[in-house]
Amino acid sequence: MPVVGVIGAGQLARMTQPAAIALGITLKVFGEAEGSSAHQAVTKVGDYNDFDQLAEFAKTVDVITFDHEHVPTAILEKLVSQGIKVNPGPNALKHAQNKLTMRRKLTELGLPQPIWKAAKTEAEIAEFLANHGPKIVVKTPIGGYDGKGVRVISQTLEVSDWLAKIDSFGGELLLEEKVDFVGELAQLSARNPSGEFRAWPLVATFQEAGVCSEVVAPAPASEHHAKAEQIAKSIAEGLGVVGVMAVELFQSRSGEILVNELAMRPHNSGHFSIDAAITSQFEQHLRGVLDLPLGETSSTSKFAVMINLLGVDSENDFVRHYPKAMAMFPQIKFHMYEKAPRQGRKMGHLTLQGEDLTELLATGRACRDLLYNR
Repeated sequence: MPVVGVIGAGQLARMTQPAAIALGITLKVFGEAEGSSAHQAVTKVGDYNDFDQLAEFAKTVDVITFDHEHVPTAILEKLVSQGIKVNPGPNALKHAQNKLTMRRKLTELGLPQPIWKAAKTEAEIAEFLANHGPKIVVKTPIGGYDGKGVRVISQTLEVSDWLAKIDSFGGELLLEEKVDFVGELAQLSARNPSGEFRAWPLVATFQEAGVCSEVVAPAPASEHHAKAEQIAKSIAEGLGVVGVMAVELFQSRSGEILVNELAMRPHNSGHFSIDAAITSQFEQHLRGVLDLPLGETSSTSKFAVMINLLGVDSENDFVRHYPKAMAMFPQIKFHMYEKAPRQGRKMGHLTLQGEDLTELLATGRACRDLLYNR
């Protein structure tokens, strides 16, 4: 029986466990703290920045993979040098860990993306503002997620604090044009070491305060499905990605699609696949990292809607409202992450399937509001 080790014990590791059980795979999780979302599968609690602890954990599994992208590349390279199998490997993962590394590689691959520049000084930022303003996007190349490490600015003073500690961001900031977009899309795909590649339908994503709030699969009335899949394939092959990868995209007003960011792991935009695709992203990720044949990714209904449940306060865990919500919405699938309530925190999600997208969205939002106790 193969054994897969996951570094990180968040909701992605949690949702991988049922897929592992179904496939007869043993899942072991390296968690950072007790009581994590994936606590049922945690076999070791420790510090993923400590090589010795990770090396000890790696001896008990056949392959290492990830719930997040925060493990330092140098540690992963040392694991690989000792014969430990890591998928995705550090040479691929570094492009998801550092947005400037990603931008440079995508430029080399000739893939569509916003106009961008690396900057170290106030003068360089001022020049980019003059050429691409009145507003631009500034990102910290490392450490940002769910809207963190991203600012829209119109003057350099708005990132003076980042410039003061620029060394903590790798010595540079990423500047991007503020894309005039009409929507955001995400292309989920998977690749195994043998080179087999499969993609799910392109999805539309909707954000709330920088956090994904809703996903529609497939993206309705989008002419970009084939192009997005080709972009994902080029990235997966060009970077040597193994396992699931999400490519976040802007759909610009001028009709282009531009690569925004990458994630080399199961992704929020793919949660619909648990209930609404022949092969879920979690099963596919396990297949990919173990170099097993990949599963079919077709949808099982015309439309699927995924609604994120974001924390509303420090008390409401949503589960207390289950009886009423389940009675009123028996067609909805409930997924909770067993996290302590906190404002804005990803606590769980809902999935609906059907023929009428407008009806699905209205129903999902009504259920969410009931759980929020609005």
